[in-house]
Amino acid sequence: MENADRIKNLPPYLFAEIDKMISKAKEKGVDVISFGIGDPDQPTHQNIVNKMIEAVQRPSTHSYPSYQGLFEYRKAIADWYRKKYQVELNPDQEVVSLIGSKEGIAHLPFCYINPGDKALIPDPGYPVYKTSILLAGGEAVTVPLLADNNFLPNLDKIDPAIAREAKLFFVNYPNNPTGAVAGDEFYKELIDFARQYQIIIAHDSAYSEIGLDGYDPPSFMQYPGAKEVGIEFNSLSKPFNMTGWRIGWAVGNEDVIESLGRIKTNIDSGIFEAVQYAGIEALTNSTNNIQQVRSLYTRRRDLLVEGLQQLGWTIKKNKASFYLWAQVPEGFTSADFSKQVFQQTGIFFTPGNGYGKEGEGYVRIALTVPENRIIEALQRLKESDIVFS
Repeated sequence: MENADRIKNLPPYLFAEIDKMISKAKEKGVDVISFGIGDPDQPTHQNIVNKMIEAVQRPSTHSYPSYQGLFEYRKAIADWYRKKYQVELNPDQEVVSLIGSKEGIAHLPFCYINPGDKALIPDPGYPVYKTSILLAGGEAVTVPLLADNNFLPNLDKIDPAIAREAKLFFVNYPNNPTGAVAGDEFYKELIDFARQYQIIIAHDSAYSEIGLDGYDPPSFMQYPGAKEVGIEFNSLSKPFNMTGWRIGWAVGNEDVIESLGRIKTNIDSGIFEAVQYAGIEALTNSTNNIQQVRSLYTRRRDLLVEGLQQLGWTIKKNKASFYLWAQVPEGFTSADFSKQVFQQTGIFFTPGNGYGKEGEGYVRIALTVPENRIIEALQRLKESDIVFS
């Protein structure tokens, strides 16, 4: 049985491989403290769980859901954008429900990429951007995110010949894996760039609610012209501790939303309605929950960063997302450093080269670990012979 070329060329998914490695270590009795996958360790907020229980008990939710998503859910998304960003969205034409934002991101290239077509992706970046383009038969052209430009793509350095050929440009702020943020000037330049080269912007905003120290990340959609040139993905996973519920959305340009919705209707049958009712509850009655989540990650960030700095590691506090992006000590590759830390201490940091060539020399550290385990991790690192400076 010979695999199709698209499978032959598809690399193993980074986090699936990490799961396997950690599972094997645990089977050998290692007490693993993993700062790897960004999966919130806290339970879903109780008011959301209660709404799900209530909805599950209604037989009307047990049949096939709407392909586009419940109107009530799409309206809740539109209302959330209006209240939070002063952005007006038509729930029928500019909003589509997703089985988590990852699903929508993976399907979007199939709407626009023909074999051989180009799309721009950030490097380092979420691995699904590249793999979705490869699966669609396209070529992923990387745009470096470098420290000297605050991990923003330098649009002026993108080859105009490449830009003219590219059909999509994936952008992601607050950023995974770097924790970087983008502001007004960048988004305005991005919209001008998209207009100049007729590129669809696909803005991944999955960490929009994880702003720290009072910072409230903007939405791509709030800038004039954004709806003309692209769409924005978001998810309930991170701010509401709902990673396993698989519910998200895309909003923006109605033609792009229609195309994404059309491909979805041919592939999946929508989100379980009870989960959508839980999503409505999250979007309409969970402001306090978000503040609690932000406070939690701020405390963890401060505890971990200050502890690592005391060990001699030069590491900066992130302004948003729950990721630290840290340079490895001189003389190490990302993979070598991650391996040494894991073998000596049972602590796992994700090697940055898993996010692309420009991730080499870094590790990503997720703040999805309880404070008592952060303290334990710092003690293990202190007692090891690992040199951070």
